[in-house]
Parts: sequence; C-alpha cells; structure tokens
Amino acid sequence: MKNPWETWFNLALDSWRLGVEAQTVVGLRLARLAAGDAAAAAEAQRMVAEKVLAAAEAQARTVGELMTGQGHLAPKRNLALYRRKVRANRRRLGRRR
Repeated sequence: MKNPWETWFNLALDSWRLGVEAQTVVGLRLARLAAGDAAAAAEAQRMVAEKVLAAAEAQARTVGELMTGQGHLAPKRNLALYRRKVRANRRRLGRRR
C-alpha cells in the first residue's frame, strides 16, 4: 500500500503544477484578448466553452468513479484531466499566428 503522505504530497505537487501552467495560459490568453480583433472574440468564446465542457467532463468522471467505488481516485484523475486541457491550450496559444 502506498504511503498516504506520499499520495497527498503528489496531489499537492500536481495541483501546484496545474496552477503554474494555468498562469501561463492566462498570460497568453490576455495577450491574445488585448488585440481586440476577431481572433480575440473567438478566443473568448472558446475559453468559456472549454471551461464548461471540462467541468462537465470532470463531474461525469467523478460520478462514475463514485458509482464504481473508486471515488478516492477522483482528485488525481481530475487534476490530470485539467492539466491535459491546460497543456493543450498552452501549446495552441504559444504557436505563432
């Protein structure tokens, strides 16, 4: 069995990484939104839609895990889900237009 302190530490570390990655995406998005052009409007709409879809996916995943008796895995798996989505946004927004 895994050491509970190691599990909590890894969860905290993953949360910290998500925060750092999200701040990068916030900066990239602000730069794009500051342009105020059609691409900025599209980015704003995309941002809201992505957030709603990610939250729905995380909620559905958590419910499924709770129903199968694996609710203890929800925090780790949801962090991984959000990190994948944030990483994809960082790659997309970091490319030159």
